[in-house]
Amino acid sequence: MIPTYQEFMQPLLEIARNGREIKVRDAIKTLADQYNLTPEERVEKLPSGRVTVLDNRVGWAKTYLTKSGLLESTRRAHFVITERGKRALEDPKVEINNAYLKQFEEFNAFKEQKNEIQPNPTLSETTCEDDITPDETLRAAYKQINNALADEILIRTRQVTPAFFEQLLVDLLIAMGYGGSSEGMGHTLGQTGDNGVDGVINQDPLGVDQVYIQAKRYAQGNNVGSGDIRDFFGALNLKKAQKGIFITTSDFTVSATQTAKDLGMRIVLINGKELAKLMLKYNIGSRDEQVLHLKKIDEEFFDA
Repeated sequence: MIPTYQEFMQPLLEIARNGREIKVRDAIKTLADQYNLTPEERVEKLPSGRVTVLDNRVGWAKTYLTKSGLLESTRRAHFVITERGKRALEDPKVEINNAYLKQFEEFNAFKEQKNEIQPNPTLSETTCEDDITPDETLRAAYKQINNALADEILIRTRQVTPAFFEQLLVDLLIAMGYGGSSEGMGHTLGQTGDNGVDGVINQDPLGVDQVYIQAKRYAQGNNVGSGDIRDFFGALNLKKAQKGIFITTSDFTVSATQTAKDLGMRIVLINGKELAKLMLKYNIGSRDEQVLHLKKIDEEFFDA
């Protein structure tokens, strides 16, 4: 298990004990070896997919120690221990963590700035807010907001009319890139004479390559069964189609999922949970309320 950023504080300070300048990347490798982290743990990414959890937590341990005056940044990605840091290591009974750092005014001033952000309500009862980095706190809050919004958007979608639902799905697939950028590439087929399909998207201007849609606006718990999948398969055969997307606001039974896999034709299944996520991602039934830009130091600028 990857230690918390607080657990990294003391060993990170120990690495710099001899007073020599330390490269951050070397310190991260040393700590990973010290804690016997697995190859998977060393490359595990934050939800953003851009930074590893290990780099993030060691980086915040360094930030807190620097803000408290125990470490000092010298040049890009390098640091040294300060006299205050050396004194902190002299007492073997001292455990260097946030509680210890609270004695320093610089640390308290830094924490007051950080705590202007509302506390994260998604933390479990067994998790202390101080155990995770601000990046993780922000992303956990973002995830909670989106999960709640996905639940609400799915409830609303189950309440719309069948015609509205079918058009919603066509709009979603067009927003996802199906049919390209041309207008009129997707449309619903209506309630009569649709032969088991509810919508179609032309992948090319002449409609040679088409994707057919089946839509089931079902309540939670009323899952799509294997019979529905076979019916859709038959409808696709009648239209000599090779691609189909079956979307429901509920879920698929195990047998339905297996039936879709066993059929020779490519049928993609999208359940209610996945549908809500896609609607949020492509702004179908939702919109951006506020955009937050996360900044970081431009190291190349200061290297000039």
